[in-house]
Amino acid sequence: MSKKRKVIREWIKAAAVAILVVGFIRFFLLTPIFVDGYSMMPTLKDNERLLVNKVSYVFKEPKRFDIIVFRDEEGREYIKRIIGLPGDTVEYRDDILYINGKPYKEKYLKKYKQQLIDGGPLTEPFTLSDSIGRKTVPENHLFVLGDNRRYSKDSRHIGVISYDRVLGKASLVFSPVKDTRFVK
Repeated sequence: MSKKRKVIREWIKAAAVAILVVGFIRFFLLTPIFVDGYSMMPTLKDNERLLVNKVSYVFKEPKRFDIIVFRDEEGREYIKRIIGLPGDTVEYRDDILYINGKPYKEKYLKKYKQQLIDGGPLTEPFTLSDSIGRKTVPENHLFVLGDNRRYSKDSRHIGVISYDRVLGKASLVFSPVKDTRFVK
């Protein structure tokens, strides 16, 4: 075999291995997601791209306030923040989140609430019973909200999210490059 053919064969092997490695990472470990809309403002902005860690919940349970990506019944992808875990009661009164009767400060919303100029709340009052017709989040389900509560289609509208619909945890904004950051 000629030296030129050997070099070409080695390049083809290297390219095949690279494609397999990228494919493995893309389908089993990390996947890029495009933020389409304003429901997670100011945390995530329209047109940002982020990486979703697909293995984050293989070894541990989702945690309250994690930002997740999931698919609804029709296969549309959503990016939202976990508010209620299985067995939790969730309520909003006077723009304050109550989980199991205890008030929670949502530090990630503080700056956004200060920017409101109309005097109204960021989050309209609701209870789980109002939203999903149950007093508690069902087993193996999550109650999620967008950070831009006035303009978010979330569990108040589409119901609770089954664990098996969760694609993973939002981990890193990588585009635009100037806005690269870890997601909190």
